[in-house]
Amino acid sequence: MGCKIAVFGTGYLGATHAACMAELGHDVLGVDIDSNKLASLASGKAPFFEPGLDEVLQANIENGRLRFTTSYPEAADFADIHFIGVATPQKRGEFAADLSYVDSVIADLAPLLTRPATIFGKSTVPVGTAARLQQTVLGLAPARDDVEVAWNPEFLREGYAIRDTLQPDRIVLGIDRERPGRAEQVARQVYSDIIATGVPFLVTSRETAELAKTSANAFLATKISFINAMAEVCDVAGADIIELADAIGYDPRIGRKFLNAGVGFGGGCLPKDIRAFMARAGELGANQALTFLREVDSINMRRRASTVEKTRELVGGSLIGARVAVLGAAFKPDSDDVRDSPALNIAGQIQLQGASVAVYDPKAMENSRRLFPTLEYAVGVAEACIGADITLVLTEWEEFRNLDPAKLKTLVREPRIVDGRNCLDPERWRACGWTYNGLGTR
Repeated sequence: MGCKIAVFGTGYLGATHAACMAELGHDVLGVDIDSNKLASLASGKAPFFEPGLDEVLQANIENGRLRFTTSYPEAADFADIHFIGVATPQKRGEFAADLSYVDSVIADLAPLLTRPATIFGKSTVPVGTAARLQQTVLGLAPARDDVEVAWNPEFLREGYAIRDTLQPDRIVLGIDRERPGRAEQVARQVYSDIIATGVPFLVTSRETAELAKTSANAFLATKISFINAMAEVCDVAGADIIELADAIGYDPRIGRKFLNAGVGFGGGCLPKDIRAFMARAGELGANQALTFLREVDSINMRRRASTVEKTRELVGGSLIGARVAVLGAAFKPDSDDVRDSPALNIAGQIQLQGASVAVYDPKAMENSRRLFPTLEYAVGVAEACIGADITLVLTEWEEFRNLDPAKLKTLVREPRIVDGRNCLDPERWRACGWTYNGLGTR
């Protein structure tokens, strides 16, 4: 028998989680203060691009298992299982995470909880947040200590969020070890179908669960920045970063995944999460433990600057008056997310140095226009590349991987290409007369 679940926040995390919980057979109520966002979701259309999500939304709205509301009283009356999936952005002018959205959910929900309930946090938060929220709940909820706060971090990859929710690598649940309550029992009921397939279910302290997400992101960011640092060495040593990544990636202690050199990582998670992790470590008195993450962040940002420099050098030392085609705006393929996107950042820097920049992305055009309205936006690859003095591939969409270099050569002014993701075949492009430049490749 399905559970009654309320999911607070219907952005990328919350909307995906709500839809997938309904897909598992639960009755789900998505809650948000943004009525326009809810209207879109209620029509079966996510306000962002995620492969397969619209189909899951539509199916579960039609079968009656998923609906949406702006009413907290309705949510408190409907469900005794509450998931928090709101954003935790970086504070303006600081490294620390802004927890105002999480705190707001608790402040509005807790006073309405008159019977036993379980609150599961899914948002990425600094360690110690769950314990603090538990104290807030104790002071606000009429049901007092019959309301338990646990943490169940998400490990979603944009572009694979449905699969990562319904077929995860693991489920992590952080509970109050001193007062365990019902959180584990409730979580096992919510995820019973997934657990039955053999997916590991890890029960930890709340603090460990909070650290599981932030430390996973810190490790991935470190791995990406490591291979990008090696790419810098390859550039000056005459080595090839792809061959190097293959050579070390066969070592099972290292692995080949995330050893892809390029313009670096971006998006709404890795950059702000590693900065918040550093900030929280400093608050706890362990700031020296994470000083290496400053260099990880620095290497990542340096990749953007070095790509701009490479582009300027290839067009003769000055970008003034140059026409530059930028293919890609989203921070990764199969997403329309442009938050902290290396592609858009590079495009903006190039424009500031005097170039005319035309951008094309299969899914992220609308979001890009909102963030960088002064850039020129094309309706397709051909329009972006007409008359280009140099072409940059900055997001590894399949459409760009499969470009025909011979056909594209007829559109550009100069057949120069910078492969910012090392996703093209250098020999194929050079054979068609292009000046090919990868990052850390020969």
